[in-house]
Amino acid sequence: MKLNLMAPINQLGYGIAGLNILKALQAHTDVSLHMIGQTQVTNQQDADAVTRGLGAAKTFDPNAPCVKIWHQNQMAEFIGHGEHIGFPVFELDTFDQLERHHLKSCDRLFVCSEWAKDVLYNQDGWTSPQVDVIPLGVDTDIFKPVEPIKRDKTIFFNCGKWEVRKGHDVLIDIFKNVLLHDENVELWMMCTNPFNSPDEEGKWTQLYNHPKIKIIPRADTQQEVYNIMRQVDCGVFPSRGEGWNLELLEMMATGKHVIATGYSAHTEFCTEDNCSIIPITEKEPAFDGKWFFGKGNWAKLDELNIFTTSLMMRDFIENRLGTVNEAGIETAKKFSWDNTANLIMKHLT
Repeated sequence: MKLNLMAPINQLGYGIAGLNILKALQAHTDVSLHMIGQTQVTNQQDADAVTRGLGAAKTFDPNAPCVKIWHQNQMAEFIGHGEHIGFPVFELDTFDQLERHHLKSCDRLFVCSEWAKDVLYNQDGWTSPQVDVIPLGVDTDIFKPVEPIKRDKTIFFNCGKWEVRKGHDVLIDIFKNVLLHDENVELWMMCTNPFNSPDEEGKWTQLYNHPKIKIIPRADTQQEVYNIMRQVDCGVFPSRGEGWNLELLEMMATGKHVIATGYSAHTEFCTEDNCSIIPITEKEPAFDGKWFFGKGNWAKLDELNIFTTSLMMRDFIENRLGTVNEAGIETAKKFSWDNTANLIMKHLT
């Protein structure tokens, strides 16, 4: 069986998913890669996989199914006249008219969580296309478990481009609450947003201008991301909405403890055993004045959520510092890219 794959290949979220799914699928079938945007690879193995996929695309099978990993409002163009399968990654619970039009133009849809599947089926008047859940993964050849670092200081970590959606507007207050009780703590932020203007980046970094906070430049490779993660103690992700949250699962794979909101796509792999879950009881219109303007909802983070998250961070310092998140490691084994490819092939045959 042959397969046409449309995807970006770069170091952003969609690009990382596209590259890893390509490599995993190539172990099963002949994959014709049809690029979205410019290619960015960081090692020879990845370059070889992309070259192989682009080579196959020269003689692609027009009758083969085509999977497109891309935004929900850009699903009009596909390769060939085989089955057209959209694979969007989205963060909100509502689609606008354009998004619905593009999604409904597909023959089938893949989404990466049960939460996302429910979002689609809960749209007013939604009856088709069929939706299947294909969870994304983590590269455990890179994100390997590490032994906890023995030291007195505690380092918390957040990774993900500067956004209100990511909870970066409240994480600073959460961290300052922790500082009121324990000065021997740091927060590392690796949050450069390539879509921000210099002025926008400056406002975010100024908000986090604090002697106990370290701003880390964006990593160029997954290996560099791992090298940072292995140095920290606990990940904190007070996100209002996620399409998957690659970094959260990557932290679990390293054996680090994590704190995250109990809402949206990462509920596919976050449990009470592997994550300290920030309880979410309400949603609110998604608005940040840049990417979201009130169409659709995300998790509401109020003062109680801020206080609760700071308590979870203090609990980590007092009770779990120096321990391994064994449940997180086991979770990461289940959510591999091989698992993603296996499920895609299962649903295509």
